[in-house]
Amino acid sequence: MSEQVLIIGASSGIGQGLAQHYMEQGHQVQAISRSQCPSSLAKPAMRWLQLDTTAAGDVTESAVNKAVTEAITATPGIIFICQGWLHDNQHGPEKTLRQLSAAQMQKSFTINVWQPALYLKALFSYLTRQSDVRVLVLSAKVASITDNELGGWYSYRASKAAVNMLVKTSSIELGRYNKTAALVSVHPGTTDTALSAPFQANVPAGQLQSAGATAVRLAAVAAQLTPRHSGKLLNWDGTVLPF
Repeated sequence: MSEQVLIIGASSGIGQGLAQHYMEQGHQVQAISRSQCPSSLAKPAMRWLQLDTTAAGDVTESAVNKAVTEAITATPGIIFICQGWLHDNQHGPEKTLRQLSAAQMQKSFTINVWQPALYLKALFSYLTRQSDVRVLVLSAKVASITDNELGGWYSYRASKAAVNMLVKTSSIELGRYNKTAALVSVHPGTTDTALSAPFQANVPAGQLQSAGATAVRLAAVAAQLTPRHSGKLLNWDGTVLPF
């Protein structure tokens, strides 16, 4: 049966993989991104909503609200929130506290926490009334405080741990209004995208996945979600990871 799927951050590697996968499975996709729709995704099953941005390229809360309002007219039953930032030409993951900078930490929290928070806020009234809705917010296993044995990557770990708390807290409030909803954070596994590119040499053989393969795995997790999963951090295979 065809289903409506909303992908937020659809121009990311994983976002594009998810969009392609769901269209290939015969589903309709609503996509939100600040970028234009890639030609490979310009198909009848795709509705691409490009965000309005400021002169500096920033996305405002009003722009998010506008895009979400348009997207939910399709009544999506599965929603992915795919924002993520680890590094750029000026900033790499910190190996020591001595490398911390306000600029890097602010950017990490803006993209990895504030942007997903804006979308959850904009979606909240819809989520409270949509039966059996499933929301998956991309996080990372390195955000697990319990599992952290190596240290480093301060801004990324802290921001992704914060988004896990955002999801957990939001799921509690959502559950008071909609007992059928599931809201989770999920570790997609190491995927061949720009985010992981500088670190792929350290990935054990067989663990690096294409965006398409990751999309298949995440779609399987989404299909199996139930309200009992709500608030949890899930691995790419659907198992529960420790906070």
